[in-house]
Amino acid sequence: MRPLHRPFHRRWSSRALAAAIALAVPLAAPTFTTVAHAAPAAPAARIDIPFTKYKLDNGLVVILHEDHSLPLVVVNTIVKVGSRFEEPKRTGFAHLFEHLMFMGTRRVPTKMFDAWMEAAGGSNNAWTSQDRTDYYDLGPSNTVDLLLWLEADRFASLADEMTLDKLNVQREVVRNERRQRVENAPYGKADLRLSELLYPVGHPYHHPVIGSHEDLQAATVDDVKAFFRRWYVPNNASLVVAGDFDPAVVKPLIEKRFGPLRNTPVPAAPAAPKVKLDKVVRETLKDNVELGKVMMAWHSPARYAPGDAELDLLSLVLTEGKVSRLYKALVYDQSLAQEVVAYQASQDSGSYFQVEAIAQPGVPLEKLEAAIDAELKKLTSETISAAELTRAQNQYETSFVSRLQSIHTRAMNLNLYESFVGDPGFAEKDLDLYRAVTPASLLAIARGTLDPNGRVIIHVVPEKKPEAPTAEAAR
Repeated sequence: MRPLHRPFHRRWSSRALAAAIALAVPLAAPTFTTVAHAAPAAPAARIDIPFTKYKLDNGLVVILHEDHSLPLVVVNTIVKVGSRFEEPKRTGFAHLFEHLMFMGTRRVPTKMFDAWMEAAGGSNNAWTSQDRTDYYDLGPSNTVDLLLWLEADRFASLADEMTLDKLNVQREVVRNERRQRVENAPYGKADLRLSELLYPVGHPYHHPVIGSHEDLQAATVDDVKAFFRRWYVPNNASLVVAGDFDPAVVKPLIEKRFGPLRNTPVPAAPAAPKVKLDKVVRETLKDNVELGKVMMAWHSPARYAPGDAELDLLSLVLTEGKVSRLYKALVYDQSLAQEVVAYQASQDSGSYFQVEAIAQPGVPLEKLEAAIDAELKKLTSETISAAELTRAQNQYETSFVSRLQSIHTRAMNLNLYESFVGDPGFAEKDLDLYRAVTPASLLAIARGTLDPNGRVIIHVVPEKKPEAPTAEAAR
């Protein structure tokens, strides 16, 4: 399971998520059966997260995962809608809508969704990406009916009870989030600009998830209601209940709460044509930062397409650990960079691979860029060693399996796999994609993707700060 690229959370510093991870360390649910293997890169275990999957008459996919090691339960709901589904001139709407989902209904007045859940010992959060929106709740076992009721209630009636006051409150929250997390965050302007440079105007991935102030300000109550009725229908969503519960009790509850939801035909997602740059797109941005930064990005294969797993491992070869290629060359050997990061930003309809490095004080960005290019040229000129690949595969698998310790993450993974490929039990098959990578396949995808003549390059330079007034000028 690859991490989603910088999804926007309703409350992105989530105490709920931290608590979920901390509480769920002892576990017994996933089964790891030892198998024989010969090479160090081969896995030592097979992952089997037991689940039951079925579908309600209205099309809602339900996935149950029992784990009685702790008295906790998680309810996770994924709606197949993200920023690439937004209408023209309504960017940021999917994320705005995620916030509106917490604004209350007739049965659950404003602010009571959180209040009632927290009073029962539960917590919640949500996130939105380019491709989907995820809502999750965590609570003691005896809260399962409350969590299901709260989720089903807003799915049933939120659109009918939306008001301009509710919309105005959350549009200001989201616009402030944009200012805080992006516009006034170090290097945030470059993050905003990257998608605009990578994708042409009109492409569903052209605009950032957070959207623009103008479009957020222009949203109307009718827009909200139409968005809800178009995408927030049971046949465009999947529900996971995970943890300490009795299926004989929970299945009737799910039918009672979610069964009456009415389904409607789901529109096709907007077309997202494949994009390939045939030139270098350069831009220099000024930002309120102390150190300059170089960002590079290339179009790359979509999530689970051939090459997607290779690029995840390539990012580890480049920047994960002190002996990784870019980290060692730029940070240790040449002292050009303070920090260097690479990652494959996997998306449903075409991804991008990104490298970024923050310069050491006084290092020209042109010199830093040349040093990155020199390492990338080596990477695409000769096959990487088996030892490097094994290290990357081991790093990836350790991180992958470690995340499954959390019942919260297990629930989310089951649901994401359902939404990605229609198979909640895809974890082992996903890992197999990484185990199957060879030095030759890694070299092939590196050569095919890291085209020095087809990429976006952004230089972020510090804004010149106003000089302090001299004593003479002050008189």
